[in-house]
Amino acid sequence: MKGITMSDNILPQQKAPKLIVVTAFDRDETGDLQPVFGPAEQQTEDRAIRTAKGLAGKHAGVIAWSRDANPGWGNTASRRRCLCAATCRTCMT
Repeated sequence: MKGITMSDNILPQQKAPKLIVVTAFDRDETGDLQPVFGPAEQQTEDRAIRTAKGLAGKHAGVIAWSRDANPGWGNTASRRRCLCAATCRTCMT
């Protein structure tokens, strides 16, 4: 009979929940960007990218981003990741 090892008793690690968001912006009368859509939570990163691409032609700017979301951490972001493609001027600077 095989002995039980410590690793046999360890549960598989669950994936941390992820916050995935899209926000669109238009310029106001002074030229400043103002949010006009969102932030809208998305179910997947692919969905966020599709939503952002759909909004891109209609607004001055769109951003899709994700971060690890752990309620125990409060509102602090641990790891953020921009989901926009290489066309994002903000991420390219």
